[in-house]
Amino acid sequence: MQKIKPCLWFDDKAQEAAEFYVSVFGGDSRVVDISYYDEASPGEAGTVLTVNFVLAGQEYIALNGGPQFTFSEAVSLSVDCADQEEVDTLWAKLTEGGEESMCGWLKDRYGLSWQIVPRVLPELLGGPDPARAERAVKAMLGMRKLDIEALRNA
Repeated sequence: MQKIKPCLWFDDKAQEAAEFYVSVFGGDSRVVDISYYDEASPGEAGTVLTVNFVLAGQEYIALNGGPQFTFSEAVSLSVDCADQEEVDTLWAKLTEGGEESMCGWLKDRYGLSWQIVPRVLPELLGGPDPARAERAVKAMLGMRKLDIEALRNA
């Protein structure tokens, strides 16, 4: 059992969001359990309260807590991508109905912020050549979806 599980607060789309995320990441991703409000709960009896789900082996809880709180960029999920194909695939799926931001950040259709990060990024932004790293940072600052080849060529 995972000791710490991020809990994502939704107005009323917890199940829809969890199922969407599971479809995006596939593999070791699945909905594990769904609980429902009962007569003693503040929510409408019989509606979804929480959804426990797994994305790429990481456990999460989605909560239908009402409209009091919404997501902001102060918290995001950062995804380690093996290559450009994975960056492109996740970017396309997660921005559908959402919005692109800068430097590999996006908001999905539920307002949750994601960072779609190629695994090679730390090497390109650091390393022994400060001038090369500076050029890569400057190139990244002009991008929405990160382009590994363009970063390497900077």
